[in-house]
Amino acid sequence: MLTKLRAVLERKGPTVHSVAPEASVLDAVRAMNAGRIGALLVRDGEAVVGIFTERDVLCRVVDQGLDPATTPVATVMTRDVITVRPDTTVEEAMSVISEKRCRHLPVLEGDQLKGLVSIGDLTRWVTRKQAFHIQDLINYITGKYPV
Repeated sequence: MLTKLRAVLERKGPTVHSVAPEASVLDAVRAMNAGRIGALLVRDGEAVVGIFTERDVLCRVVDQGLDPATTPVATVMTRDVITVRPDTTVEEAMSVISEKRCRHLPVLEGDQLKGLVSIGDLTRWVTRKQAFHIQDLINYITGKYPV
């Protein structure tokens, strides 16, 4: 059975780091560093209006010579946010990440934010699932099945 993102978010938890559009790039980068994360959702109230990533910092701030202390996140964020639903499978989400070349996917149900998954979250999930499957096979082959 294919795992839905809903299950990944239940294990990961609902915390999503975000920033207001008017926040400075410097403040956003400091928040990313403090949280040891690679992206922040940009939210205007409850609405997701963009995503601000490490790539945005490099391409739209550093490469353009902008001052991070005075540049608002809204001017350099990625506006066209690629989102998925809670019933999207892990495999489908990994495919979206590969095709769209992004590292983070906000999970929305209608307009309501349910969480955020990263390529790291999805890779950990798949690796964990494979480890359980391997152990089941070992138990079966060695006669320890069912456990």
